[in-house]
Amino acid sequence: MTNSPEPATPGSRKSGERLLHVALVLFGIGLVGVIAIFVTPIVSDGKPGLWLYGLAMLAPVGFLLALIFALRSGRRTR
Repeated sequence: MTNSPEPATPGSRKSGERLLHVALVLFGIGLVGVIAIFVTPIVSDGKPGLWLYGLAMLAPVGFLLALIFALRSGRRTR
């Protein structure tokens, strides 16, 4: 008898990849929001809108989801 690990089920692999894609999209949108906050006063005389601050808050959410993905995917199966 060998102790070879069983292959991962296709459903669990897809859900993990989906989590990574969602995390990357949210992080990217958040970074665009942060950049827009700094560019808005340079380009115009107005202050950045509240919605830009809301977009910027997606960056830490995306980072947290990516961290969760990394911790879940690095765990060994028993």
